[in-house]
Amino acid sequence: MSTPEPVQPVQPARPDATGPSEPRDRPGLVPAPGTEPFLSLHTAVVLLAAAVTGLVFGALTVVSGAHPGTAAVTGLTAAGASISVLRTLIR
Repeated sequence: MSTPEPVQPVQPARPDATGPSEPRDRPGLVPAPGTEPFLSLHTAVVLLAAAVTGLVFGALTVVSGAHPGTAAVTGLTAAGASISVLRTLIR
């Protein structure tokens, strides 16, 4: 029976390579100029919440027995009025 050879630690190919990380020339994701989003995340969330609020108010108005036109006006009014409130509440 022979004696096993001692295990040598494996050296990385580059001295600064410690594992799967980002390359040194790209430290972070930077969007290209002119590729900013159309809406910010805050604006999108506020508008989505306002649309849901308007739909809920409109649906409740229809369920209560009102004319669908009245429900549409109620939903649009509720959505419009909720935008300013949601803008200050969601940060």
